[in-house]
Amino acid sequence: MNTPIVFLKKLKSKTDPRQKTAFLAAFFTGLLVHLPAMLSDIPNHDGLASMYFDQNMITSGRWFLTVACGFSSYFTVPWIIGLIGLFFLGLTAAVLTDLLELKNPLTICLTGGLLAVFPALASTFAYVFTLDGYMMAMFLAVLAVALTKKYRLGFLPGALCLAFSMGIYQAYLPFAVLLCIYQILLLETDGAFKKNRGQALGQMGKYLGMGVLGAAFYYLILRVLLLIQGKELASYQGINSVGTIGKEGILAALGTIYRDFFTFTLRGRVLFQNPFSAAAFLALAAAAVYVVFRLAAKGQWWRRAGFYGTLAGLAVCLPLAASCVLLVSPGVTYHLLMRYQWVLFLIGMGAYADHYFAGEEHAGSADLFFQWVTAAALAVLLFCYALTDNIAYSNLEKRYEKTYAYCLRLLDRIEQTPGYYQGIPIAMIGVVGDDAFPVTDLTGKVTENMIGLSGDSLLYTGKNYEAFIKYYLGATLNVLDTEAMGDIYYSPEYMEMDSFPGKNSTKVVDGILYVKTENSDRD
Repeated sequence: MNTPIVFLKKLKSKTDPRQKTAFLAAFFTGLLVHLPAMLSDIPNHDGLASMYFDQNMITSGRWFLTVACGFSSYFTVPWIIGLIGLFFLGLTAAVLTDLLELKNPLTICLTGGLLAVFPALASTFAYVFTLDGYMMAMFLAVLAVALTKKYRLGFLPGALCLAFSMGIYQAYLPFAVLLCIYQILLLETDGAFKKNRGQALGQMGKYLGMGVLGAAFYYLILRVLLLIQGKELASYQGINSVGTIGKEGILAALGTIYRDFFTFTLRGRVLFQNPFSAAAFLALAAAAVYVVFRLAAKGQWWRRAGFYGTLAGLAVCLPLAASCVLLVSPGVTYHLLMRYQWVLFLIGMGAYADHYFAGEEHAGSADLFFQWVTAAALAVLLFCYALTDNIAYSNLEKRYEKTYAYCLRLLDRIEQTPGYYQGIPIAMIGVVGDDAFPVTDLTGKVTENMIGLSGDSLLYTGKNYEAFIKYYLGATLNVLDTEAMGDIYYSPEYMEMDSFPGKNSTKVVDGILYVKTENSDRD
């Protein structure tokens, strides 16, 4: 057995320099860009209930989340959670570099950086109490494909990695699916089907086997653990309807997937939000198209029906792969935390160009031009996404400050209400009325699809107010559950009240303190 220092030296010597570069690029870019979130303690509405949370989310199908988040304790400590999350992100970048066969150090750095700044990660930082677990899930999904590719029986450990990834968060399944498609595309590009069709088909079978076995392992473990704990799957995000198709049928479900894919890609205000990012996206796409045409001309692909079949297959499969969660669970609300895989379209185009340019010994002027285009486009996108993330973090801080000021005034009004006493039941809906408090968020066009980072307030329910006032103002309120409020919301007494800060926005009725915060006019 070696000493620790000898072990570390051997590990260093065996590590591919390209992977070191990718790890460091992703880790330190993530550290620089997401430092505002890591050094803050700003909760969102979910975070208020997760100051300490054991992450036992088995009823949502996340049976391994409690273990994955246990390394950072179950307390919300953004700095530690952020460091652990960025460590897994760096590992993901390192594995991606090997999996995508990247050669150019500049492309490797830009790929790692792009992975670290994509806005989906900023939204994940808004839910920082699960960030380290989610980054582990993404790493395991990528590792599953890498193991399948590298080893003859790698699909077996790959399936286990995929099962545990889904056991943390099912949303990273598309990562594995898209990367498998990319590997099959490389087989076609490199002529593997022409050289040895049987071996190429066998490799495709390994990817398919990894996916099927991984899903089976995930579901089997889930069912066993549900049985042991005596629980059932919840209806949250449609997890209890996994594998079922709605009344409309498979064609309607596929239509929904394609519409969602193109709507988010073209109009989602995430991939591109301004002329610079839009131009960079188009330039990157142009470079990828150029590479395809160059390879097609060089290999005489025009003469092969398989070339056209490949293009048609990509057009059909890529939207399905990116949004396969909608096919598995039709009832899911597909928000930005679940769309991290869109970064692979950008990384994939850059990697495909890198794969081609690395094999060209005597590059012509057009090749040199598109190498510059690829590098510049990736760099511009990286910079634009870094700006987007920090604009969102700026708004998050302002949301906290406005919420703090609002709750301080509201608490004072509550405590000054005639008849108030400590522990009195309080009936409140919790929505902040925008009649009395106009919208002041200036970042709407940038953050509108960045869940957890948009809007003016951190609060949406009465229980949110209760938690915020407890943890940040040091006062204890007894806010009734929604069910316990019964018909209070539609009672004449409540309807006639003013919305806060109106003079008549709080009053005691039959031993219950009514607090009205939402808009005065309701249908």
